[in-house]
Amino acid sequence: MSKVKVLVVDDASFIRDLVRKALRSAFPGIAVEDAVNGRKAMTLLAKEPFDLVLCDWEMPEMSGLELLAWCRQQPALKGMPFIMVTSRGDKENVIQAIQAGVSDFVGKPFTNEQLLTKVKKALSKTGKLELLLSGVPARASSAFANDSLSALTGGRPETVKAAPAAAAQPQASVAPGRAPSAAPTPAPTGRGQGQLRLASGAQGCVIKALSLKEALLVVRRGETLPQVLESAVLDLEQGESAEVARLNGYLHAIAALEARPDSDWLQLTFKFVDQDAQKLDYISRLIARGTAQKHFTPGA
Repeated sequence: MSKVKVLVVDDASFIRDLVRKALRSAFPGIAVEDAVNGRKAMTLLAKEPFDLVLCDWEMPEMSGLELLAWCRQQPALKGMPFIMVTSRGDKENVIQAIQAGVSDFVGKPFTNEQLLTKVKKALSKTGKLELLLSGVPARASSAFANDSLSALTGGRPETVKAAPAAAAQPQASVAPGRAPSAAPTPAPTGRGQGQLRLASGAQGCVIKALSLKEALLVVRRGETLPQVLESAVLDLEQGESAEVARLNGYLHAIAALEARPDSDWLQLTFKFVDQDAQKLDYISRLIARGTAQKHFTPGA
């Protein structure tokens, strides 16, 4: 029987699988259970003890903040570490969670190292980390260097390999006898703007098309290429009230926007994993008002 038990709460199965595989890769003896929302998690927490909860914020039926507030009202759960795994990093949201008794935060998207560092920190405060590490072989420590893609693919070669990026200089050097490279392609236009947040950082993107399940994005090619299956967060801000929706998902497909190896732009298919009714309603309203295409064929 495992010495340490963790509960993962998220309405997106992709995120639950990501966290579960990261934990089991680093700590082979850990017991991990999951729940699709706060209501299901509350039922599990009332029946059996857990040493740590990793919980999303926005979920149907019962949010992570509501689950946290309920936990802190229960005598047996007051001291249990509760880490919020969320794309909500705004100051007001952080204050809300701190007031409710959150132990720590992990921002989406995250790397394995970021997640496991927070888990180790939380368990060390309760004396559970030594129990957990006592059964971990030395080689397992290498799991802390894995990223989210490695956790999903089990260490298999990545689908998309990073190609050398062009040097960031006003004029690229040209070898004797070779023609200079083509001039940079002008920024593409689309039906909206957004921000794509990856574990490596955030960058602006053009929204070429949008459906209830996915978005077609265009981003400028950088030194580090995004990877297929990499988790990400798409921030959309639309309308006169500057309404913002944070959509969790992963990169389903990546291709050069132009038919040449030195393309300045990449076209990404971003699959949503959220099941939150409010986010689906927000996307529906974006589509209805003509911000995005009503009919989107992946790969088009």
